[in-house]
Amino acid sequence: MISAILDNAIGMIVIILVINIVYVTLFTLRMIFTLKGQRYSAASISIIEVIIYIVGLGLVLDNLSQIENLIAYAIGYATGVLVGMKIEDKLALGYITVNVITKEYEPDIPNALRDKGYGVTNWVAYGREGERLMMEILTSRKSEALLYKTVKELDPGAFIISHETKAFFGGFWVKGVRR
Repeated sequence: MISAILDNAIGMIVIILVINIVYVTLFTLRMIFTLKGQRYSAASISIIEVIIYIVGLGLVLDNLSQIENLIAYAIGYATGVLVGMKIEDKLALGYITVNVITKEYEPDIPNALRDKGYGVTNWVAYGREGERLMMEILTSRKSEALLYKTVKELDPGAFIISHETKAFFGGFWVKGVRR
C-alpha cells in the first residue's frame, strides 16, 4: 500500500506536502514553547518533530530529480508556518502588558476595567494636547482581544500599545494567578 503511494507521483507529492506541514507546525510550536520557558513540552514535541523531518527530507532527497517533490516540500513548509501560527493564536500562551492612553482624561475608565477583573495601574500623563490618563494593564493573551474591545468601548479614541510580558512578581495578578 505505502509503496504504491510512493511510486505514484501525485501520492509522493501529497505525502511530502503533509509531512512538511506537520513537521513545520511542530517546529513552530516547539519554538513557541521554548520561548515561553516550557522546556519539557518543547523537548517532547522535538522528538516527534525530528522523526517527521528525517522521513520527509529523506523522501525528497531520494527523489531529488523530480522538481515537483521539491516544490511540494517548499509549499508544505510555508503552509506549516501558517498552521503553526494559527495554532499558537488559539493557544494564546502567556501574558501581555497593555499600555493605554485615553484621548480625554477620564478617571472612571480604570475602575470600569477593574470591575471587569483587570489589574490596572493608572496615572496622569501629559501629551501634546494636554492631560491624558495613562494605564498599564496586565492580562493573559487569551483575554487580549476582549480587553481591546472593552477599552475601545470605554474610549474609542484610546491609544493602545501592547507587548509580551516575560515575568512578573507581586501585586494583584500574582494573587489571582495563584488561585
